[in-house]
Amino acid sequence: MKYVALPFAEPRRLSFYLAMEEFLAKPSGKVESVARHTDESDCFFMWQVEPTVIFGRNQVVENEVNLDYCREHGIHVVRRKSGGGCVYADMDNVMLSFVTSEENVGIAFNRFVNMILLVFRKMGIEATGSSHNDIMIGDRKVCGTACYHVAGRSIVHSTLLYDTNMEHMLHAITPGPEKLEKKGIQSVRQRITFLKDHTSLGLDEVKTLIRDTLCVGERMLTTEEVAAIEQIEVQYLKEDFIKHIQ
Repeated sequence: MKYVALPFAEPRRLSFYLAMEEFLAKPSGKVESVARHTDESDCFFMWQVEPTVIFGRNQVVENEVNLDYCREHGIHVVRRKSGGGCVYADMDNVMLSFVTSEENVGIAFNRFVNMILLVFRKMGIEATGSSHNDIMIGDRKVCGTACYHVAGRSIVHSTLLYDTNMEHMLHAITPGPEKLEKKGIQSVRQRITFLKDHTSLGLDEVKTLIRDTLCVGERMLTTEEVAAIEQIEVQYLKEDFIKHIQ
């Protein structure tokens, strides 16, 4: 499958990358000249963002996110269209997006998990897929996934924990004060693991290995296509989908 690249290097808001997934999965409506975005049945891209909490489509943000903490620390809060729970992301981990013509959710998840397990094997890491479509090293999660359908395609996206800011991860997605104690950090740390603790590769080297393992060739988006993605992004910037914490 092809790797989809952007004509700029700097990170955008998380909402842009969610819109990019949709753009690759379906016609963009108003921009007819780029209605067919890729000639591949599957495509893949990676992205990183400044500190952001992303929460599931069915979650009530006030019940799941410590908005005061996010506001104080400049952490963005965005709703995604897939289900599942809250995820904290920053520039120390990497987000993976897989767009496939496979409509069966189970098969789409299985294909994605097996692709990432292949990358792990190349790093010499013994990892497994869980019943929740997460990727585990031992009994700790290193990569979580979510999926949804768009116009006959499936979008699988994932957070690969190379490293992260543990204080932000705990405090931003856990509003209950009883969980903000030091023991809460220890509890979360016991359920997850960081890829950096299992490989000598740096994050950029890991990203290169993922791309070289999974993709053949590149599809560079044009400035017109970026503009079309920004049109889709508008819906994420509405109050119903995003709380942009200043």
